Amino acid sequence: MSKLIKSIILIVFSLIICGIVWKFFVLPKDEYIACTMDAKLCPDGSYVSRIAPDCKFDFCPGEKEGILISLPNPDEKIKSPLKIEGEASGSWFFEAEFLAELYDSDDNLLGRAILTAKEDWMTEDFVPFGGELNFVQSSVTSGILKFLSANPSGLPENQKVFEVSVKFDESSYEKILLYYYNLEQDKDEQDNVKCSRDGLVPIEREIPLTKTPIQDTINLLLKGKENLTQEEINQGITTEYPLAGFSLKEVNLKENGTLILKFNDSLDKTSGGSCRVGILWFQIEKTAKQFSDVKEVQFLPEELFQP
Repeated sequence: MSKLIKSIILIVFSLIICGIVWKFFVLPKDEYIACTMDAKLCPDGSYVSRIAPDCKFDFCPGEKEGILISLPNPDEKIKSPLKIEGEASGSWFFEAEFLAELYDSDDNLLGRAILTAKEDWMTEDFVPFGGELNFVQSSVTSGILKFLSANPSGLPENQKVFEVSVKFDESSYEKILLYYYNLEQDKDEQDNVKCSRDGLVPIEREIPLTKTPIQDTINLLLKGKENLTQEEINQGITTEYPLAGFSLKEVNLKENGTLILKFNDSLDKTSGGSCRVGILWFQIEKTAKQFSDVKEVQFLPEELFQP
């Protein structure tokens, strides 16, 4: 065999060896590993695919942060009240709760809600949660729903945040008034609290047009402090609502203008001192009487709001 042929064989062999070394030891593995093309459906309706080199499914939105949102979906059109559902790792909760806040694209806070664990939250596993957020209508068309983990330490580094973009439903809304209470507006010349209707303060909100506006408005009032903005709270506007175990069961408007409101008060939260129960009564009565058809308000059962 001539030297030329030997040289050619040696060069070809060397090139083969270099190619093998380049493929298996130099190139990143995901350059040559082909994963299957199947996809995984995430709780928010999106899909993720497998990624090299181990071909495991990519993380769903929020999964790295420890939270998975199933309602609402990203960029979904929403309206008040907004139903929120999902799963979060136990580290998101404290006393089975954490917070959601809704902002419009101008960074105005529209509403907030406490989200509650539906199972034992003392775990690092994902725990289902849910809640309902009432919010005021915005003049813009889009916003951000922020999920804020419970952070009893108060340390910024312990605060987890996850965001979902939303759009606002342009359905028809109507303006209503919710009557809250301001102690400073209910004092006499001697600075004594009168416990009267003088302390009632109207807060304007918007609700979707429905066939049950009185019921919807009373139910929104009973959400209580969840409806108040921080600015309103700073002005001294407050309420004792919501009351645990207290809910509206039935609304009946008679032809003579008498509105009969039947409630459930399983924990007897409407009893107490005359000042307290009077204000609770006044709030519902004044809120109901904003509707022109309502002339008188009666409560059932009759033992409600008794001092």
